[in-house]
Amino acid sequence: MMYRNLFATILTNPAPSANYRGESEENRLVIQKITRGEQDYPVISAESIRNALREILATKVPCNRRRLHNEEQLAVEYREYPDPERYADDYFFGYLVADQKAVRQYRDRPAKRDSLLRVNLAVALTPYRFDTLFHQSPRQGGESPFRNSTRAALIHQEVAYTAYQYPLALPGRECRERPEWTRALLGGIGELARVAGGQARSLYDMGPASIVARLTPRLVAGYDTYGFGVGGEFAPLKRIGPNDLPGDEFWIGGEIVRGMGEEERDLLTGQGVRMMESPERLLAALADDWLAGAGLDGLENSEG
Repeated sequence: MMYRNLFATILTNPAPSANYRGESEENRLVIQKITRGEQDYPVISAESIRNALREILATKVPCNRRRLHNEEQLAVEYREYPDPERYADDYFFGYLVADQKAVRQYRDRPAKRDSLLRVNLAVALTPYRFDTLFHQSPRQGGESPFRNSTRAALIHQEVAYTAYQYPLALPGRECRERPEWTRALLGGIGELARVAGGQARSLYDMGPASIVARLTPRLVAGYDTYGFGVGGEFAPLKRIGPNDLPGDEFWIGGEIVRGMGEEERDLLTGQGVRMMESPERLLAALADDWLAGAGLDGLENSEG
């Protein structure tokens, strides 16, 4: 059987952001950045995206890990020894058990598992323009025992107004073995929220404004997965045709479809590209096609 793997690039809506890990340089809250060409672009870590997806997934299907909010630092707790047969987060995100005592106690179970979900950095569409904000943290007076400081502080914060794009990948064989968990994960991607650094407080919607996905037997995407331009266009779509990228493997949804000209839309649909104006509906339809027959009679009913 030939399984199809999923590759996708998500583009968010633009909005002001101050996504950082809560680190400071003197009194300046610093946005994380990466150099691309001659410019520095704000980035959001793949770990932040993965963590948010874990927490969304935990509201839909059984998961092993939960966040502890009453600790002095970021902390999580596992309900029991990792078990990918019972818990969706252990299945998709993998794990590594470093406690040798636990490893010996559960020697009949693997102590580590690779992540099935692969996610890369979310990179801003536009470079950082040295925008900053100043605001004041007020002096804490009175006799409260919870005073952190008796002096006011001036907070210097880096900010950016931009959209972000990030790629992800999922393997077909393993995802078809857990179709309901896979549907829940794809649903979480469609409503991704609360992606932020350790102490970041900004509200930034990481759900897809646009999405370009490919279902293919290939082990790589085969195109530039950071292909969105500042206008929201996706340059690799120009390669779709009989001599390059097969259109019947591509799914496109969201703002990129709503803003597409009639001629381009007709050209892509003529090559077999599936398009929907709603990213959420596109993800649901993609799941129906990808997981058709999954779990039935040893997966023989798959389209391949």
